[in-house]
Formats: sequence, structure tokens, C-alpha cells
Amino acid sequence: MITVREATGHDVPAIREIFLSCYGTDYTDARYYDDQLLTRLVYSENSLLLVAEETETGQVVGTASVDLEVGAHSDLVGEFGRLAVHPAFRQRGVGKLLMGERLRHVQDRLQVGLVEARMAHLYSLKIAEANQFVVVGFRPMAWLLRQRESLVLLARYFGNALALRKNHPRIIPEVHALSHLALENCSLSPDTIVDEVAPAYPPGGSFEVQELTTEGYAALLRIERGRVRHREIFGPVRLHYGVFHLQARRSCYLIARADGRIEGAVGFTLDPVGKTVRIFELIALRDEVVRFLLSDLERKCREQWEIGYVEVDVSAYAPRMQRTLVEMGFMPAAYVPALAFHEVERPDVVKMVRLLSVAEIRTDGLTPRAKAVADVVLRHFRTRNVLPRIAQAAQGLPLFSGLDAEQVNRLASVCRVTNFGPEETIFRQGEAAEEMYVVLDGEVAIGIADSPAPVGLVRTGECLGETSLLGAAGHSATATALTGVEMAILAHQDLAELIRLRPDIGLLIYRNLAVGLGEKLKRVDASFAGRR
Repeated sequence: MITVREATGHDVPAIREIFLSCYGTDYTDARYYDDQLLTRLVYSENSLLLVAEETETGQVVGTASVDLEVGAHSDLVGEFGRLAVHPAFRQRGVGKLLMGERLRHVQDRLQVGLVEARMAHLYSLKIAEANQFVVVGFRPMAWLLRQRESLVLLARYFGNALALRKNHPRIIPEVHALSHLALENCSLSPDTIVDEVAPAYPPGGSFEVQELTTEGYAALLRIERGRVRHREIFGPVRLHYGVFHLQARRSCYLIARADGRIEGAVGFTLDPVGKTVRIFELIALRDEVVRFLLSDLERKCREQWEIGYVEVDVSAYAPRMQRTLVEMGFMPAAYVPALAFHEVERPDVVKMVRLLSVAEIRTDGLTPRAKAVADVVLRHFRTRNVLPRIAQAAQGLPLFSGLDAEQVNRLASVCRVTNFGPEETIFRQGEAAEEMYVVLDGEVAIGIADSPAPVGLVRTGECLGETSLLGAAGHSATATALTGVEMAILAHQDLAELIRLRPDIGLLIYRNLAVGLGEKLKRVDASFAGRR
């Protein structure tokens, strides 16, 4: 029989041994290998540490914790983490028992609970979903153990958390699909307002950058914007906690000066073991310092600290900051309703991620809801690589005719790029049609069942599958690559959503599709006429 109880100092050696048996010496939190640090964790008021014990032998066979200081001091956000079961006792329901007891112990102390489920051990994802945690994000390559690993982010709400939620967030288009999924998973009606026109913070400005010292603390504390007013970034630490508390949390600020005067600062935590940086506060007197500080920090992450992953929690009501981060290479990875607490409400938060190391990102074995969220997240990361290629080809693509640079980027953002080899079938006559294709490079033969020879050719810059888009029917012909072909692929559902948000783009697309289809029909007619 297995029972669960709160850990005591006597359990410290057993907890350490469980982590060694599960992770070797690779676990990123050093406290679990140091008896003195682990003892402090056992008795900390800011965390709950449980152990699972085999009643007959008294052996500790599993452990789990809740970190009650994930959010800022008054946010009441906790992370259900560090669940480890001795390998000899897995598949015996120990993880489920630990999760249930954690919920029982902390549900009156939290308003939001978070779980980060590892891709390497997806039982934690299934346990979380079975306990009413819902998927709100996918953090690609967020955790470094033996190699970088992705995490599924889940949330559960307690008390009046959702009653305090601030509604009608203002988000940029890149966040829309993810926010829609997350809100529905949380049983909330999607109420986001898509802001297509919010400008990014301007580049430029000349500032001297230095680390915060006690000398600059008072001057920075007097700046309200970004700290107590117009807060656009949230995190577990804040400047007014004090210099010594910040240092204890491994936190740092880079401050920007102009003519000796402090103009702003960016606060962040740096994990040298996990090679990650988390931005938690950005304070500024004027617009120019915002992008300057973010850019300088991102440069240090790449060139000085060899960081692989940078994350920032952005207010879902701050489209300018969201747009700025997207332009800098950050992408939305999670949308968490009511995560922070600010003034008198709980605003939604967009977790935005900048990947500075390249690795294959897998989604094998995910549950259906986790897979849906992961697909939306990863599409944006793949799109970032697609945008330059489509932008390069856009001037020669009739589909993009008449679109300005901003409209081209919006259309390109819902495309993906793929390649076909010579004689490879792209689609077959009669198959269900859910995508339209734009030939970026190469030549495609179009054939029909009753004709032994191709009835037409589609060349660089032209479209395939547009008749099914216009008529909602299956493919009327078979498309086969004659040469190596590079394609931009546009899913009907994604295009419909884009046009719903941007009818100006839809008008130009349908005009261009009609013109292109007319040109292809003329060539087909000419081909048949030549055979008579």
C-alpha cells in the first residue's frame, strides 16, 4: 500500500536518491543533490514537498512538490513540478496519488496552478489532464537535461481566479489562433480583439548599458511606466522587492543611461545550467529605450552567455510589445488566461519565446488537445523561416499582386513551404482538397483520368488547387511534379480565418485567383484546340 504525506528532514536522503535514480546527476535544480539545500526546501513556507511511502516497509518511493512563488508575491500562482517516482515503483499509480494530494494541500492557497509536462515522460501530461488541468501552451526546447526538451504547459484554476479575469484582451494576429484554443480549453468564450495596426516600439537611441547596483536602485524605483503603470511584462520578481531579494532569486537588471540619467531597465533571471533567460520586468521613461534594452539583452544571450532559450510573459493587452517581440524573433508559445494579478484584475498573459539554438522539435505521443496546441505554436516557428523565402518570391507571384509589404507578410504568415521531387504526386484527382499550392520554383503537370497526356502545366508563380478553394469540391485533376518543385502551401481553414480578420487581403486574393484561373483555362483550351 502507498500513502502520501508531507516530507520531513528525515526524508532528505531518500528524496535525493530518487532524483539520482531518475535523472542521474543531470537534473537542473541543484537543491535536489545537496542535503542542506534540500532540507531548506522541505521546511520552506514558499513550497510544498510531499513524499509517497510504501506503508509496509517505510520506503520512500516517490516525491512531488508545488512551488508557491512562481508568480509575483500577490499573484497566487503555483507550479506543480518535480514529480519523480523511483523506477522500481512506476506503473503503480504513485504519480496519481501525489497529484491528488498536492491538489488537496494547496487548492485554498492558489488561484492558478501550472504543470509543465515533459515530452520525454508523457505520463505527467496524462495525469495532469485527468486532474482537470488544461493545455494552454507548448514550450519548444525549454528545458535542458541531457539535451534540450520541449514542455507542454497546462493550467488549472481555483477559487475566484476566472471571476477576476480581465476580459477583451488586445492581441496581434500571430497570437490569435493560440489564444482561441487556450480559452476554449479553459471553457471560456474567446473574447480577444485582434489588433492589426499596433506599431512596434521604434529602434534607435543611444544609451550606455550597465548592471543595476544599489547606487541606481532609487532612481530606477521612481520610474512608474512598466512597473506600476502600463505594465506590459510580468514575472516572478519585481524591482520594489529590494536589491537583496532580487539577488537571492538570481535576478539582474540591465539599466540604460543617457547623459548620465537612467532612462529604463530590463529585469531578467539567468539560468547558467539550463542555458535559459526569463525576462520579468521592463521599465522605461520613453519608447526608444524599450527595444534598445530588449535587443541588447538578446545580443548578450547569443554572444556572451550562450543561451539557448529566452522567454517573456507579455500582457495580452499590450499589442505594441507583442509586435516588437515578434519582429525580434520571439514567437507565442502559450496563452494563459488570468495568470497575473495587476491592480484589481487578473490579466491574461502571452508567453513568448526566442529560440537561439536549433534542434528538431517533436510532438510524438501527445494527447489530442496537446497536439492541437503544439501544432499551432510550431507553425509560427516554422513560418519565421518561411517568411524570407516567400517575401523573396512575392514580387513574381500573381497571387500576391497588389498586396503591400504588410499584407504580404500576413498572407505569408499562414503559409508553409515544402518540396516535391521529380515525378512525385502532389495530389490526385478526386481526393479531398484542404489546401492550395503556390509554385515558388519548378513545373507541375496537370492530368485527368480520361486523358493519357497532361492537359496543362503550372509554372513558377502560379497556383494549384484553387478551384477546390473556390468551389469547396475535391481535386478535379492530378498534379505531378515534372521537375524538383518548391511549394508554398496554404490551408483552406487558415486562409478563411485570415480573410475573416482581413477582408482587404481576401478581396485581392480572390481577384488574383480568378485572374490566374482564367489564364490557365485559356491555356487548356488552346491545348485541346491544338489536338483537334
